[in-house]
Amino acid sequence: MIDIELIRATQNIIRKSAEQRGQVYPVNKMLELDLQRRENIVKSDNLRSHRNAVSKSLGQTKIKPPALLQEMRDVGTKIKQLEEEIKTISEQLTEMLMNIPNIPDVSVPPGLNESGNIIAKTMGNIPEFDFKPRPHWEIATDLGILDLEGGVRLAQSRFYVLRGKGAILQRSLINWMLNKHGRENDYEELYLPFMVNRDTVTGSSHLPHFEENMYHDSEDDLFLVPTAEAPMTGLFRDQIIEESNLPMKFVSHTPCWRREKFSAGRDTRGIKRVHQFDKVELYKFVKPENSYHELNLLLLDIEGLVVDLDIPYRVLELCAGDLGFSAAKTYDVEMWSPGSTEWLEVSSCSNCTDFQSRRSAIRYRPKQGRKLELVHTLNGSGLAVPRVLIAILENYQQKDGSVIIPEVLRPYTGFDIINK
Repeated sequence: MIDIELIRATQNIIRKSAEQRGQVYPVNKMLELDLQRRENIVKSDNLRSHRNAVSKSLGQTKIKPPALLQEMRDVGTKIKQLEEEIKTISEQLTEMLMNIPNIPDVSVPPGLNESGNIIAKTMGNIPEFDFKPRPHWEIATDLGILDLEGGVRLAQSRFYVLRGKGAILQRSLINWMLNKHGRENDYEELYLPFMVNRDTVTGSSHLPHFEENMYHDSEDDLFLVPTAEAPMTGLFRDQIIEESNLPMKFVSHTPCWRREKFSAGRDTRGIKRVHQFDKVELYKFVKPENSYHELNLLLLDIEGLVVDLDIPYRVLELCAGDLGFSAAKTYDVEMWSPGSTEWLEVSSCSNCTDFQSRRSAIRYRPKQGRKLELVHTLNGSGLAVPRVLIAILENYQQKDGSVIIPEVLRPYTGFDIINK
């Protein structure tokens, strides 16, 4: 959430942010509400001070003038009215602030949509086949490891079933990624609830703007996690972290659920865009002065996975108009998909600065005795499983329809090839 003090002191920053993202923010209305709230607080404080002084004076005399007593009753009524106005104005102001995205970092490229994204690097050679490479849904269906019709029968479209070596390959990917991040990259593994409360997804900034895309249990007011980023943020909601504990690095595997509507077209084929998918998530709590250094380290940890899988990839630096709601800067990692002939996003690696920590009241205590400060939060998929499966199936496919297992995964799968 944006600090109202920042908007009050430097309107040009928030107006520029709106222009960069191609949006319009109600800056004038927010400043008007902020001024009304502060004026009412001053009036309320002055009335309380006056009432306290009169009460003290009345306590020192036996004479209780009726007019003065009535005045104090009127003052009490006025204070109550002001308190109600302050509460109403504060709620209106908070609602507006909750719907304003993070401010893009100065290093973020300009652009209003994905066409403004910059290719920061491309690694690996695009594979050449002596046959026409097929898309993953054909490969996996023929091998009997993907059952799209079963997913529809059990739930609805955009759900799927993995069978046999397909299910084992997914489990192996998850275990390998967790071990890689935990043992080699020094992240602490977490097992998290797959459902979270409203405060949690509000603090992570998935609410209110993302609510229509989330699965919700109305009876208990719980949400199926859209990503482990939500419970990871909420783990330290309303907490104070000691500076000596920073940076804190966590990794967790969760299923993720999203109700987003899919338009007709190629993305509806296979498992590229689905309502339920597995993901390994990386998350960091860091000191503000280190957050962009930590973002680079986070990106390297994510790239390391793709390098180990020996699949061509590229890194995109997102422009301002393509940033996620909570992100100040984002790098996307995309793997090449030869059967579908496209780049697939397998990770979005973001620095959210103090945007989530302000909403979640996550602070740290500096050693030098300075006042409490908000931490910075970073997150990145490490990695999104279905699209990694797609990349493996399409990059390692063979002419006879079989699929070779990447060498790094073979100790986990127990087999080195999937064939009929």
